[in-house]
Amino acid sequence: MRLLLSLVTLMRPHQWLKNTFVFAGLMFSEAWNNGPLALTVLNAFAAFCCFSSLVYILNDWHDRAADARHPVKRLRPLASGAVQPGAALGLAAVLLGVGLALAAGNIKLLVLLGMYVALNLAYSLHLKHVPVVDVTIIASGFMLRLLAGTLAVGIPPSRWLLLAGLFVALFLGFSKRKAESFHDEADQRAVLEHYPPALLDVFMAVTMTASLMTYGLFAASAEAQRQHGDRLLYTVPIVVFAMLRYAFQVHRGRGEDVSRDLLRDRWILIALAGWLMVFLGHRF
Repeated sequence: MRLLLSLVTLMRPHQWLKNTFVFAGLMFSEAWNNGPLALTVLNAFAAFCCFSSLVYILNDWHDRAADARHPVKRLRPLASGAVQPGAALGLAAVLLGVGLALAAGNIKLLVLLGMYVALNLAYSLHLKHVPVVDVTIIASGFMLRLLAGTLAVGIPPSRWLLLAGLFVALFLGFSKRKAESFHDEADQRAVLEHYPPALLDVFMAVTMTASLMTYGLFAASAEAQRQHGDRLLYTVPIVVFAMLRYAFQVHRGRGEDVSRDLLRDRWILIALAGWLMVFLGHRF
């Protein structure tokens, strides 16, 4: 049982929250009543869960010696010895097989998954040490998820939605670096020596502004008006509040783990619930 729990921890299932970007196309196209399409999107989500866990395992396997010397990362299953390297690679092989089976027959999805793995392996091996490039790769992972839930399943992606998704992803990436900068210098990522705190503040401000601008333009676009009426416009203040609240939390040292920290803040959860109520209100 202890080994099973350690294997589950190694997959980092809480990080699957990031894969909900796959559902953006289905949500904004309001096509969830289309059973076959919804199932295709669900398969894409499950495939990304498999491949994202695969990437985390390979990253932990590669960094296990360095992680063992880190005050926090030494508790990870591979670094602590709770999972042996061979067992970790065996689990990675299983996830690869399941992910490929879920994406079988969908060439576009397979290409996006391949790009996701290639980018993340390049990130783990070297590019995480290159400033700006590191965050761009993190943002690219979110964009590939967004494309998996639109282009790869036959839902035409909105240009404004893609732009908003890009800037939100960059904002989350630079927020992660800002949160990491509050660690003791000995525990910080090597790349942070190239990110002065003031520069990270600028990057966060620019990407947050761009996120809110593009989301507002998306909400006010003729395309959104035809599809959703004024409902998206009413969600703009909620999105503004949520992003400001998240920026506040980042400057308190949170935000390093996006998935976990989003779920820990009750005000962001309330904002999410409010967004859903406004967006789906006409359904009730």
